[in-house]
Amino acid sequence: MIRFLSSSALKSAALALATLPALAPLPALASGVVDNVNGIAIDANGRIVRFGALMIDDDGKVEKLIPGRYQEPEYKPKKPKRGQPWPERPKGPTFKLDGGGKTLIPGLIDAHGHVMGYGLSLITLDLSDTTSLGQAQEKIRAYVAANPGRKWIIGTGWNQEAWGLGRFPTAADLDAAVGDIPVWLERVDGHAGWANSAAIRAAGVTAATKAPAGGRVEMAAGKPAGVFVDKAMDLIQKFVPPPAPKDRDLALEKAQRALLSMGITGIADMGTGIEDWQAFRRSADRGALRVRIMSYAAGLDNMVLIAGPEPTPWLYDDHLRMGGIKLLLDGALGSRGAWLKADYADAPGQRGLTMIPGTQLRNIMSRAAMDNFQVAVHAIGDAANGEILDAIQELNDTYKGDRRWRVEHAQIIDPADLPRFGPLGAIASMQPVHEASDWRMATTRMGMDRLKGAYAWKAMLDNRVPLAFGSDVPVESPNPFPGIAVAMSREDAKGEPAGGWMPEQRVSFEAALDGFTRQAAYAGFAEKRFGSLIPGQRADFLLIDRDISSARPADIRQTQVLETWIGGKRVYVKGQ
Repeated sequence: MIRFLSSSALKSAALALATLPALAPLPALASGVVDNVNGIAIDANGRIVRFGALMIDDDGKVEKLIPGRYQEPEYKPKKPKRGQPWPERPKGPTFKLDGGGKTLIPGLIDAHGHVMGYGLSLITLDLSDTTSLGQAQEKIRAYVAANPGRKWIIGTGWNQEAWGLGRFPTAADLDAAVGDIPVWLERVDGHAGWANSAAIRAAGVTAATKAPAGGRVEMAAGKPAGVFVDKAMDLIQKFVPPPAPKDRDLALEKAQRALLSMGITGIADMGTGIEDWQAFRRSADRGALRVRIMSYAAGLDNMVLIAGPEPTPWLYDDHLRMGGIKLLLDGALGSRGAWLKADYADAPGQRGLTMIPGTQLRNIMSRAAMDNFQVAVHAIGDAANGEILDAIQELNDTYKGDRRWRVEHAQIIDPADLPRFGPLGAIASMQPVHEASDWRMATTRMGMDRLKGAYAWKAMLDNRVPLAFGSDVPVESPNPFPGIAVAMSREDAKGEPAGGWMPEQRVSFEAALDGFTRQAAYAGFAEKRFGSLIPGQRADFLLIDRDISSARPADIRQTQVLETWIGGKRVYVKGQ
């Protein structure tokens, strides 16, 4: 999910960073109590715990959950012997906050996101809100007019399915909006790019250009039509000016502010490059890294370059660690890159794309596992999910212990493969909001008969598979509350389909909250540090405007975060 800024945008990005108010330095740690709350937490077994007050120790960790209201320590000393001083009054908390009866929940964790991709999407052209090709063209024209002098126009978010286009957009469609400047726009899922004719010429792509393995160039009349899928995106991207460090710093600052406002206190960054890692470190060095980042390297080279011979330790008071590697086994369903066992129902002859051959996949996984890195593999299609399960089964014979192999997305699964996850020790890292966005498209792509194992959250739980929930931001909004609502209802924002799509895969509120807290932390080997408000963990929590444990899913969607606390410190207040 790499985003780029043109070289002519560097000055404006630097100015924006300079004028964006910096997050204030955190105050010194102090013990405290947050009293008079409707506390909802998750215990070590994934069960709901209720409490009325939260005590924080001097290290910013949870000291105790109190069932009722907080009581000041009693001071009833016995009279000392003659000449002896009276006993000191018991030490109470340094600060006390009256929660006013508001609901307090653990900080929410996004088990799968792209931090820098999200931040860069906030400072470039974003088409995710467009509902037609014409609307997208108008937005592109307006962006070009508002940003004169750029050598490339860069953006993201287009989705031909949301436009009702019935086909991929073309270079000619983009030329109609801007023809004299190269334009490169990534699809909403990051698995396809849309180029205009100027960009295709700048990259030297012609009718004779061959798509690389794992990629596809959409063709029309024997020529590149304008859309490049998965690894074919490299044909254009390598000519796009990369973002400068100041671009990344600005992007990270904006991403953090947005995440904190939505209640995300931790996130697994899936595909960290060295430039991203350096931005994380720069932010942390100046005391501005608030969100906890569980980092997974973008491939073997970045893993070795960043972490070296083993996973890094937890850095900056548990705010940053590279513990694993992220691999891409196939593409996405929307761009027909997901690797399927049979042809796409709406594209006979196509079965998607295999990004890593089987032997190479096993070699990379083995190389990472021998140095104790966790392996996370993107697998969307049923063939890709079957392949990663086969690879895990083979590697389990060699690499013993607590490996926590992660299957990212685990979207379309052959029902025969569902029972394999648990015995293999695999984690299903899934994104509920994808089901709400994809159910119509998935039905078109595959037909209902082949979707019995699709977005199968309840089946995962029934098979005792750890189920970690996330958003895949910036593919979807990082707001976790719609994710909780979808997990419970299987309905989209419009309440469709009524009763839910494949409603047998709905999960309870308890399981949904567990997926965005304890299980998301477990998936990143962080469950002893944060995620559940268990005493001894970091005091990461939210105050929100409603009791989501008793609200309807449609109402949970509308939840507003009033305050976000990380490590016992308030880092966000709504409206401030």
